[in-house]
Amino acid sequence: MPEDPRLLSGRPLGDELSVEASLRPRSLDEYVGQKGVVDKLRLFIRAARERGEALDHVLLFGPPGLGKTTLAHIIAHEMGAPIGATSGPVLERPGDLAAILTNLEAGQVQFIDEIHRLGPTVEEILYPALEDFHLDLVIGHGPAARTMKIDLPRFTLVGATTRAGLITAPLRGRFGIVHRLDFYQPEDLALIVTRSAGLLGIGIDEAGAREIARRSRGTPRVANRLLRRVRDFAQVHADGMIDGESARRALEMLEVDELGFDEVDRKILGTLIEHYGGGPAGIRAIAAAVGEDEGTLEDLYEPFLIQEGFLQRTQRGRIATRRAYEHLGLKLPPGMSGTLF
Repeated sequence: MPEDPRLLSGRPLGDELSVEASLRPRSLDEYVGQKGVVDKLRLFIRAARERGEALDHVLLFGPPGLGKTTLAHIIAHEMGAPIGATSGPVLERPGDLAAILTNLEAGQVQFIDEIHRLGPTVEEILYPALEDFHLDLVIGHGPAARTMKIDLPRFTLVGATTRAGLITAPLRGRFGIVHRLDFYQPEDLALIVTRSAGLLGIGIDEAGAREIARRSRGTPRVANRLLRRVRDFAQVHADGMIDGESARRALEMLEVDELGFDEVDRKILGTLIEHYGGGPAGIRAIAAAVGEDEGTLEDLYEPFLIQEGFLQRTQRGRIATRRAYEHLGLKLPPGMSGTLF
C-alpha cells in the first residue's frame, strides 16, 4: 500500500486546504485548464459587470480536486464582490441558511460546497431566495403561525457538487450557469505543477513536472500533493532538485504507477477480473471485496477508471475492459481479444 492510502484522493487531506489557498490562482487569466468553462465564465462575468448586475447563479460539478472551490473564489474576484463559503452538511436547519442569506451584501458570491447534501426543508427555503431574492419564513407554531417575507439583496450562489445526479430537478433548474469540470490533460497539469513549485520555492525541471503530471489522475489537487511528496524525496536523495529521474523514483516508492494507479485501483480491477470474471458485478459487491466504502469507490475511484477506459458502468454492473487486463498483465478471456474493450 502507499504510505497514505488516500494519496491519490481528490479530496483534501489534513491541513491541505491552507496550502491550497496559497497556491490558488486569483483570476481567470491565471487559471490553467478547463478552457471551455473559463471562456464561458469570462463572457458571462463581463456581461454582468457591464450591466451592473449580479452574475446568474452558477452550478459546478465534477470529481473532487478539479478546482470548483477555486473557480468560486475567482468568480467573486472577477466580479469585485465579497465571498462567503459554507457546505451542504453544515446547513442542517432552515434557520442556518436563513442566517447566512439575510446577512449577504448586494452582489455577494455565496459558495455552497456539496450542495447535493442539503436537506429537503433547507432546499425549499433556497428556492425563492434564488428565483425572487426573498425568504419565506414561518414564525411560530400551530394556529398562531404566520409567514414572513424578507427581501434579499441580489446575490450569486455558486454551488459545487461531485454528485450532480443527486441534485433535485427544482434546485438544478434555478441555476442559470451550469458547468461540468473534467479531468485535466497532462500538459495542463505540468503547468500547474511548475507554477506551484515556483510559489513553494521548489526546484523542478520540465521532465520532473511532466512525470508528476502524468501520474496525477488528471487532478490538480493530486498533482500538488504529489509535488510536495516528491520534494521530500528530492531533498534527501537528489540535492533538492526534482528532475524526471528523481520524480520517477519517488513516485515508484509511493507505489503510484505510470498511469496514476495506486493499490486500491489495482485491487478494484483485479477483484473484478479474478473474482467476477471481469464482470458485470455490482458496486456493493466490489466495495465489500476490496474493503472500501461504496460511496468512496463511486466518488473517488470510478470516475477516473471509467474516463481512462479501464472500467465500464452498465445497467447490469461494472465490467473490466481490455485495457484493464493489459495493464494488470492478465490474460484476456476468450472473445475479448478482438474487441475494442
